Amino acid sequence: MLCSLTVLLPFYVTVSMAFKTPSQAVDGEAFALPSPWSIEGFVAAWELTDFPRAFGISLGITVAAVVGTILLSAMASYAISRNWHRRLYRWSFFYLLAAMFLPFPVLALSQVKLTGMVGLAGPAGVALLHIMFQLSFSTLLFTAFLRSLPAELEESARMDGASTWGTFWRIVFPLMAPMSATVGIFAFLKAWNDFMMPSMIIEDPTQQTLPVLQNIFQEQFSNDYHVAFASYLMAMAPAILAYVLAQRWVMSGLTQGAVK
Repeated sequence: MLCSLTVLLPFYVTVSMAFKTPSQAVDGEAFALPSPWSIEGFVAAWELTDFPRAFGISLGITVAAVVGTILLSAMASYAISRNWHRRLYRWSFFYLLAAMFLPFPVLALSQVKLTGMVGLAGPAGVALLHIMFQLSFSTLLFTAFLRSLPAELEESARMDGASTWGTFWRIVFPLMAPMSATVGIFAFLKAWNDFMMPSMIIEDPTQQTLPVLQNIFQEQFSNDYHVAFASYLMAMAPAILAYVLAQRWVMSGLTQGAVK
């Protein structure tokens, strides 16, 4: 209950402040409900942050990161789990796990240099880096899940003439839907809320994501609390909605594969 309060209480303050008028936002009553309710903060935040453009860029990066992470990690996990008896695949798995100990802040300077050299100092480079840095953890989850699937399903498909590629897409990948939702929501939250990577990789300020733009306008919002909190709420809404819709799949994906 205490941990829940540390999340729910700030969220309540965010919603309350976002719907207040300018005079109510500076009266020092952060926990009081708006009276009357106002959307002035949302209108101002929409214009000041150029919200549609920033939202589109953030959404494009996030969708690319989610789709790329699910597809690459699912295929890699399938190859590793079904060829575990071969040394190359086992060492490939350990190699991916070792990459978990190299987060982006450790490699930030080298990544900034490399993306600039190959012309990826933009949203496309950020999406690609998100896929690469989430591949290790996602492969770990998928591999554990695949070990719980019965091999007889694949053997039946092969007896009917299905190739390895056909078996994966027609039999295995649909069964990986719960874990795909789990991996997808982790990738979504990581890409959508990330501040450091786009701020260092994207050169053009007009192509920045929502978290970076919010930081840029933070000084401008210093006295307009209703505008600041409205901007925060608009940025949080997609992540909250995505988790609410995928929560059931996330929980089932995390529990499946825990016991074979």
